[in-house]
Amino acid sequence: MQDNLKSDLTAFFRAHSDQNYTVEDISDALHYHGSAAFKLIVQELAQLERDGLVQVTEHGHFQLDPSQRTLTGIFHGNDKGFGFVAYDENKIEPDAYIAPNNTLRALNGDTVKIEIVRAGDPRSGKGPEGKVTEIVEHHYEQVVGEFMKTDDDAGYLGQVRLTDKKVMKYKFYVTDVGLNPTPGEVVTAEITEYPSDAHPDAMVGIAKQVIGSVDDPGIDILQIVYQHNIPSEFPEEVMQAADEIPDHVLPEETKGREDITNQDLVTIDGESSKDLDDAVTVWKLDNGNYHLGVHIADVSHYVKEDSILDKEAYKRGTSVYLTDRVIPMLPRRLSNGICSLNEGELRLCMSCDMEINPEGHVVKHRIHPSVMRSKARMTYTAVNNILESHDAVTRDRYKELVPMFEDMGELHKILVKQRKRRGAIDFDDREAEIIVDDKGHAIDVKLRTRGMAERMIESFMLAANETVAEHYFRAKVPFLYRVHETPDGDRVRNFFEFLTAFGINVKGDPNHLRPKMLQGILKQVAGKPEEAMVSVMMLRSLKQARYADQSLGHFGLGAEFYTHFTSPIRRYPDTMVHRMIHYYEDHGINDASKEKFAPILEEIGVHTSEAERRSIDAERDTNDMKMAEYMADHVGEEFDAVVSSVMKFGMFVELPNTIEGLIHISRMQDDYYEYVEKYLALVGRNTRRTYKIGQEIRVKVIHVDKEQSEIDFELLNPESAPVSDLLPKREHRSRGGRNGNGNFHNRNNNRSNGNQHGGNSNGNHRNGNQRSTNQHGNNGSNHRSNGNGGQHRNNSQGDRH
Repeated sequence: MQDNLKSDLTAFFRAHSDQNYTVEDISDALHYHGSAAFKLIVQELAQLERDGLVQVTEHGHFQLDPSQRTLTGIFHGNDKGFGFVAYDENKIEPDAYIAPNNTLRALNGDTVKIEIVRAGDPRSGKGPEGKVTEIVEHHYEQVVGEFMKTDDDAGYLGQVRLTDKKVMKYKFYVTDVGLNPTPGEVVTAEITEYPSDAHPDAMVGIAKQVIGSVDDPGIDILQIVYQHNIPSEFPEEVMQAADEIPDHVLPEETKGREDITNQDLVTIDGESSKDLDDAVTVWKLDNGNYHLGVHIADVSHYVKEDSILDKEAYKRGTSVYLTDRVIPMLPRRLSNGICSLNEGELRLCMSCDMEINPEGHVVKHRIHPSVMRSKARMTYTAVNNILESHDAVTRDRYKELVPMFEDMGELHKILVKQRKRRGAIDFDDREAEIIVDDKGHAIDVKLRTRGMAERMIESFMLAANETVAEHYFRAKVPFLYRVHETPDGDRVRNFFEFLTAFGINVKGDPNHLRPKMLQGILKQVAGKPEEAMVSVMMLRSLKQARYADQSLGHFGLGAEFYTHFTSPIRRYPDTMVHRMIHYYEDHGINDASKEKFAPILEEIGVHTSEAERRSIDAERDTNDMKMAEYMADHVGEEFDAVVSSVMKFGMFVELPNTIEGLIHISRMQDDYYEYVEKYLALVGRNTRRTYKIGQEIRVKVIHVDKEQSEIDFELLNPESAPVSDLLPKREHRSRGGRNGNGNFHNRNNNRSNGNQHGGNSNGNHRNGNQRSTNQHGNNGSNHRSNGNGGQHRNNSQGDRH
């Protein structure tokens, strides 16, 4: 009751921000009666006063503190004109609904100030209503698209045709102040006038840059790059700075470093990889333990603090991998050259040497700068041939290293068992590989295979990341961590209630969740039809992984300490971690050295988390577009599929190669289907045919829109669907099911909530379910990069490394 009371009081004061009330007034308004309720209200008001939310007037009345009258949050717009504002960072308060006439014409993603005009009703599930009072910061500063001239240019130079779903309903007029593009050229344009009362459906701007022609191969991906404001070209001065760095290790650079050139160090990556940032070695010790050496390219030696290279790497935050290309964080002279641990070349690195016992615990460790030379540039394929296929030719080719690889395989199994024991959550990690031709056109989409070699490297990188994080936490120095916090109790409680509806038994307190509890749930449903559905709902209940200056643990991995140490060529946080390791080694751990990084780490954590999110969004948009491009060549064909998500307006289905699309409810014409929210099911009113997540079906591709990344399917063989009693019994059948032409669902409403895919403000179902795994606490940027970006791992279960 107390949690509800606090929420009710907060909503009440926000909705009546300019009035004051006695306790009796509040009690009557909220329908809390009796002496016990009155006492609780008084206690809660006292706490809200201490929290700074309310204040007491000179007459002893309560009112909202003036500082709380305006809330700041992010506006999420809908195509129909209304929107929602997320103003509570802790996601406890519901988003505020903004009616079309109260948006101040804010665009999706704008930071806005709002006032609450009507309180929500927690009992009915209705959230508060607000109005935008100020646009603090525009999310969109530029647009990208094809320049064209039309009969409707309103006296301007022409228009940019927008394809970004979030703004495509607006016309964009180009003034003659900037470039004068040729029709058919794809341009970036700076926004100078946003939608206003004078032109509510249009924006105006200046053409700034021509990035290509609409018919150029690869221009589709380049548009996505520019839409996400990802820097794609290095400035000339950055390239010059990279060129000034020697392409080999100088003798004086090895001073003070441990020489490990005599060890059997190997890199293990995809065939196409060119930026090799980790080398490993394993051997057995006489005491029965294992020595694991993880040696990482020392990027921080070359990318000096506050240098022009450092500032550019910080701005980018991460390398971005998009189907047929990589947009690197560092110039290729560094990423593929002096920083890459190329076979036979002397290289500077940062080493984490660990002694691991047969139970998988690190009993000793040492972190130090070193100089190394890779013995072999191994591929995942070759190592899998050695360890899984026992291929005689491959084993003979690397016969000197085969015993070490076998020791590595043993150690990997030990580490996996140890992670499972502590409760690390093991989600399905299927990932698509999109094959394109020499013009960038998608010609195949298939599942990427992950063998023992891939998982083994993952295990070793996880061990190093945890070891480094714990070492510097124990040293009590400012440090940068990769954190994944425990989910909110309310979200977990809702997830547990959902499971109960499916007869899945859950033990444990939602307010004190442990990873092992979720691991147990996944074990219960493994191999069952509801496995996919449970995984989806579990992911939705988790938080998003991020970088922070506090060690808050990593829930998904079941790790108390975690950082990113192992990929400094492609992730700025790892480079920063190396820089701090060097600094603490050179200056000792004292008050002065602690002051060096303490003031800047929080900002670095926020910025690099945002850069990672930007990268993942661009990758997701690219993959969705290329999958649609591939399916456009297969319209009319039939496929086996699985129901991946069920909504009021239809169901999303997934093919075996992870391609996903929508069967809109208007196309399910064999019955009138009702949505049963409790079971996430669509059930036929007459036939009781039932569709739930994880169900196998047969579908046909009927329409594809590559530009909007939308794939529409229709359902085949509905008569083979299972039937259920999930619908409540009705005494009288509704006669309103059919419309005038005999169809069960109104075709005019087949773009639920104003858009096709997802019914949400951005139209992309993948933002809300298992596709967007990083949003639910996982890494999502675990690319083992290569020269063209085609061979990477975007993991879907946890921070790989």
